[in-house]
Amino acid sequence: MMDWTDKHCRFFHRLMTRRARLYTEMVTTGAILFGPRERLLAFDAAEHPVAVQLGGSDPGDLAASARICADYGYAEINLNVGCPSDRVQNGRFGACLMREPALVGDCVAAMVAATPLPVTVKCRIGVDDQDPQEALFAMAETVRRAGAEALIVHARKAWLQGLSPKENRDVPPLDYALVHALKAAYPDWPISINGGLVTLEAMQAELAHVDGVMVGRAAYHNPDFLALVDPVLFSVPAPVASSAEAVEAFMPYMADQLGRGVRLHDMTRHLLGLFAGRPGARLWRRHLATEAPKRGAGLEVVAEALRHLETAASMLGAAA
Repeated sequence: MMDWTDKHCRFFHRLMTRRARLYTEMVTTGAILFGPRERLLAFDAAEHPVAVQLGGSDPGDLAASARICADYGYAEINLNVGCPSDRVQNGRFGACLMREPALVGDCVAAMVAATPLPVTVKCRIGVDDQDPQEALFAMAETVRRAGAEALIVHARKAWLQGLSPKENRDVPPLDYALVHALKAAYPDWPISINGGLVTLEAMQAELAHVDGVMVGRAAYHNPDFLALVDPVLFSVPAPVASSAEAVEAFMPYMADQLGRGVRLHDMTRHLLGLFAGRPGARLWRRHLATEAPKRGAGLEVVAEALRHLETAASMLGAAA
């Protein structure tokens, strides 16, 4: 979710669900130690509970980064051992670390020793020609012994040779049964599942086998369903009555950020997936996509996009 789940995205998603745990985009140790740390790590307290996801393979750098992230107030440190992008492979982190469970164990142990925060790991079931059962169980046992408090498993292999990062999200077959078997082997260790889950019904079905579900692009592209998470999965009322109400609640935040020099498009790009399948959704997307990037664009752009939705709904009602 690099370049997607930034602080603006997370603030908006938190308006839709109070209970789901939010994760940052993956941040590399090099960026934290030598880059624009404040821009990468600062977040609004309203986002909590929020976890930071780190990318790296040097135990010392990860320990130092974990301490910095703890000082920023995150609730969890998550190590990414699942991203298959070329940039990640060239840096010797992400999914290529599935081949080096001992190194990942050293990284986890270093982070655990450096911070009181829970340290977790997100991984694949294997890469390339690895046997998934052997690779996943070896990784799980190693990081558990090193002190990882939970494991999140993307239930696909990553093919580092021959498939693009996009293809790696869809082409390798899902193996939920393998993740269920891992959970059965570790009944007292929290294990969550990720990959291919796009409906709340499917997520509920998985919760009969594992402790949690992580959803990435499905939630980003269709954020409307986030308003159902709290009532359906946690049996508590949703924080907003509708997606339109969530947009209205997002307005003060956007106004504040505009005053700090943030471009409107940097925030509204995370709203394009709202209202999918509803009257006026295409007009909503088109208006935000064309008007929000313009110099000086302000909240009137969002208000006008909402009016397009209201007009479309009224016309549909009149036709009925």
